[in-house]
Amino acid sequence: MAQVHSHSEVLLLNKFSFCNFPSKLLQRKRSCSFTRNDAVLPNHRRVQSSSPVALKVAVADDVKKSSNDTEDHICDGIESDVLPHIQTLRRFPKVELAGKVALVRFDSTILLNQELDPRSRSVFNALFTIKYLLEFGAKVILASDWSNKINSNVLSAEYVADVFSSALKYQVVTVKSLSYKISLDVGAFKKTDILLLENLSEFKEEVANCLKFAQLLSSGVDIFVNDSFSLSHKILASTVGVARFCYACVAGFHFEESLFQLRKMAKLDEKPYAAIIGGGNLCNKAAALHFLASRCDGLIFVGLMSFQIMHALGLPVPPELVEKGANDAASDLIQFARDKNITILYPKDFWCTKIHHPNQVEMFPSHGIPDGWEPVDIGPRSVEEITSTITKCKKVIWVGPVKFRFSSQYSYGASKLTGMLCKVSQGTCNVTVIGSMACKAIAKVSSSIFGLNMVESGSAVWEFLKGRVLPGVSALDRAFPFDIDWSAAYHDPAQPLLVDIGSGNGLFLLGMARKRKDLNFLGLEVNEKLVTHCRDSLQLSGITNGYFIATNATSTFRSIVASYPGKLILVSIQCPNPDFNRPEHRWRMVQRSLVEAVSDLLVHDGKVFLQSDIEEVMLRMKQQFLEYGKGKLVLVQDECDTKTNQGGRLGENPFGVRSDWEQHVIDRGAPMYRLMLSKPSCVK
Repeated sequence: MAQVHSHSEVLLLNKFSFCNFPSKLLQRKRSCSFTRNDAVLPNHRRVQSSSPVALKVAVADDVKKSSNDTEDHICDGIESDVLPHIQTLRRFPKVELAGKVALVRFDSTILLNQELDPRSRSVFNALFTIKYLLEFGAKVILASDWSNKINSNVLSAEYVADVFSSALKYQVVTVKSLSYKISLDVGAFKKTDILLLENLSEFKEEVANCLKFAQLLSSGVDIFVNDSFSLSHKILASTVGVARFCYACVAGFHFEESLFQLRKMAKLDEKPYAAIIGGGNLCNKAAALHFLASRCDGLIFVGLMSFQIMHALGLPVPPELVEKGANDAASDLIQFARDKNITILYPKDFWCTKIHHPNQVEMFPSHGIPDGWEPVDIGPRSVEEITSTITKCKKVIWVGPVKFRFSSQYSYGASKLTGMLCKVSQGTCNVTVIGSMACKAIAKVSSSIFGLNMVESGSAVWEFLKGRVLPGVSALDRAFPFDIDWSAAYHDPAQPLLVDIGSGNGLFLLGMARKRKDLNFLGLEVNEKLVTHCRDSLQLSGITNGYFIATNATSTFRSIVASYPGKLILVSIQCPNPDFNRPEHRWRMVQRSLVEAVSDLLVHDGKVFLQSDIEEVMLRMKQQFLEYGKGKLVLVQDECDTKTNQGGRLGENPFGVRSDWEQHVIDRGAPMYRLMLSKPSCVK
């Protein structure tokens, strides 16, 4: 938002109606993108930091590097219920982190491996999430689950704390509040800036998404940061339940990077586009394979699913390799690909071992595997055909392992495939590798993996490809995904702005826009059909100082309004649905994040107008704005109402323009409850 430097230039609200404003409006326009400023990082207390100056410089470099890597992630044009645009730590206001307590749900499969690979972008981003919070003054609580399957040395929380202390150069202290079912004592932060909770796998309430357990996890927490994308397809207390009790829920840097890879996978921006598909269970993944076939120019099967394709094509396949019930699904996929003119490739030869003599290895054509022999890897002819196809592509994804038996020691196919993908990625081909086994194969072969896009969680990706909602993603706050061209929205985008949150059918804003052409009016409404109706009304009436956006303003208000080039002078919330204001309901309209955004962006002497036909709703909104407004907002008293001691309530609508619901309430003779808050230049 443009800052006001002169009190005389402030657009005043006298007796709750607009007076004349200065003729000289703000002309300088900021970029419409909600960008970050990474030039300066604040100092704050460090524990066991080797070199404060060196660490600060290192983190500054990390911020810049992460910003460059993810700057193109903002507007990718894909918006759906399956993968909504969410609020991220990168775009969360840095000033809001200072003094806050952040719960970070980290991914143990990344940060607790036997060795932390410094070349891995996932490791870099996961550690950077924690560094970033610390550098901007937040206190951090780490939470995750782990087992000795990940790392044979991982047995206790104390060991995990030592791992993090070494990696972060900060002292990490364990706390055992969960075992005793007591709220976390924030006094523990007097000794350190990072606390580690107990192993969540030891608590059955975690997998049950127990709300009492989630509330215990989030006790004393202001901001929830989910950085465990590999669990986003599951409903857990530490990824979904806690979101109900934290005023801000955002994605960490690793989580954001993984989401970006999913969106990029669904794009049709680069052709030819091929998918290399390993693993098995074709029947369960049929929907995902159809999605890939609708996006790609070719499907290349290199795992157990290749035998289901061969079987559906009528080729001989060893009976033990035929998946029960998969023939119909494979046939449907083949027909779908033919209709779309999509190429389907399957291995033409295999390395095989004799079942009773595993050391005896021979190569056979795919249609001629003798009885008593078992395929263990793809052969050279298959590799040659895949290479010929891939070298012509501009975009490739590899999901699922090449091996046909997980216990197999043969890796000829995986080795050749990884070498080929690393080579083409150095050119113009965009390569994305998905799944832990595929990522490990790449890491073994390539000395530099930063040129490749890697997503370790194959399970979450398969669920996304099936078109299923990822609960861990849906639990996070929404963000507005597009930059707004304010010059196209308004005739004069420098005019002062009035925002109506929950604008409904737009009657109030349309009436105000006709009455006050010297102001701009913005309606934020979650119902897309109503927004379409309002935009049609704008066009028919020729109004050039009104605009409507379909969005959940509770979480997107800051990102939208912060890019507006003029001054925000008034925010109104009128008659919100009382169902959304139940205290236990996470998605109630007025939440702490919205109130803080309004109080931050509102110009000095700007106003907040609240009204409802339900007194309890109005009083709750009043309480929340006064409680979470950071002391910037005060109640405005109307002369006639102070005489009746109604606590600052307004007797009449101060604008002379009513919303449709307000008119309905008045017509039936029911009362409306109103009040006005102000953001004075100085608060006593």
